[in-house]
Amino acid sequence: MLAAAAGVATGTAVAALLDGVPSPIESVGNRAIDLAPPMLKDFAVERFGTHDKPVLIGGVVATLALLAAVAGVIGRTRPAIATGGVAVIGLVAVAAAAVDRTATAGRALTLVPSLLTLAVSLAALALLLVTLRRTREAAPAGLLRRDFLKAVIGVGALVIVGGVVNKLYGTAAAVASRAGIRLPKPAVAAPPVPAGTQVDVTGISPYVTANRDFYRVDTALRIPDVPAEGWNLRIHGMVDNEVNLSFRELLDMPLVEHRVTLTCVSNEVGGPYVGNAVWTGVLVKDLLEQAGVKPGADAVKSTSADKWTAGTPLEALTDDRSSMVAIGMNGEPLPLAHGFPARLVVPGLYGYVSATKWLVDLEVSRFADFKAYWTTREYDAEAPIKFSSRIDVPKSFQTFPADRVRVGGVAWAQTVGIEQVEVRVDKGPWQVAKLGAEDTVETWRQWSWQWDDATPGNHSLTVRATTKDGDTQTSERASIRPNGTTGWHSVQFRVE
Repeated sequence: MLAAAAGVATGTAVAALLDGVPSPIESVGNRAIDLAPPMLKDFAVERFGTHDKPVLIGGVVATLALLAAVAGVIGRTRPAIATGGVAVIGLVAVAAAAVDRTATAGRALTLVPSLLTLAVSLAALALLLVTLRRTREAAPAGLLRRDFLKAVIGVGALVIVGGVVNKLYGTAAAVASRAGIRLPKPAVAAPPVPAGTQVDVTGISPYVTANRDFYRVDTALRIPDVPAEGWNLRIHGMVDNEVNLSFRELLDMPLVEHRVTLTCVSNEVGGPYVGNAVWTGVLVKDLLEQAGVKPGADAVKSTSADKWTAGTPLEALTDDRSSMVAIGMNGEPLPLAHGFPARLVVPGLYGYVSATKWLVDLEVSRFADFKAYWTTREYDAEAPIKFSSRIDVPKSFQTFPADRVRVGGVAWAQTVGIEQVEVRVDKGPWQVAKLGAEDTVETWRQWSWQWDDATPGNHSLTVRATTKDGDTQTSERASIRPNGTTGWHSVQFRVE
């Protein structure tokens, strides 16, 4: 196990020092993500939520540790077999690196960390097994035990040094780049939030979600290290003129600022994968006008720095909604986890077709000519967000005094708007909730309700919303795949 850890630590440290090169563990994890069937992906999100990545990495590490331990036991009596086993494990990492889609460096450079992992693991295993054998054969028995201890300490130090290097340099370039950026004042600033938008209910979600609290759902096991210096956005495909923009050129364009609510298709009924933020960027339609879209195009394929892809309807990027290449979030440069230096923000569409982070490429195309990452995994090519509502208060099994049963939550129908929210206690009649002031149809809307004649005991609260188009939320449950969930959100609570 120590020999394997030394190899992984070395490979991980080297990967951190190289641009666009994933670590061996990440390469294996990325391969697992790409090969996982949609049903397994749905299970992981449902069971582990935003902890799915640590769980995956933990699973890879635990599997490696178990195999390494078995090899170590075998190696005490049959070192050749142990060496062969470790070599096979290392070659799996090399093979995963050879096809890792997230690597942006040359293929030969991408293989370096995994090859080093293999070499160091084999060398460390040989050193420890030889030293252990000499110790066991020594007479008297304890004379060379210190030699084995020295070998263990030396290999252990390699593990520690590798971990420290990875910690210090994993995203060092992007961190330093982001720290030096000051966003200019937007040409079109977002108007002040209307009075009454935030309802007076303790425990309800803030109207604007803080960056640290905004949900993160993506396939990146390691946040791509993409500094603004050297970043380039390429716009090509079915256009009259190919456009290449540096970050500085993007900053110099007229910036707009809009509050937009984003939602992930993985959001279960009442789930947390929805948030509202102030986004700053350049309208996509302005960029596409600069390139000149050719007739017949109906989609734009966007690609991230780690080669993740999404397909967005062209109409959603050129109509009146606030679709933008965003460079700012809540008044500061995009956080690394949310796409620094630039990402797509498209109101009204689930993120898997519209919210590409670490954006580097926009290809004007047709849906008939390409498949994006999730549309090859049984998800619909076009994915308008299904309107929904959520109860924030009460939390599950929360207790209220009988004279203070005040509840609330949020509802969203991006690009359409919420007209009404209703709640009911147990199986009673629907009651109209009080809506907070509307900001725009691209943002969620808060609601509240006071139960004046609350009766002691255990109860359930259910919510449903109606849009400005007159559509009322359905009670029918639909799963995440292929285009998002439906159903009413209910919470159990108690009155005393």
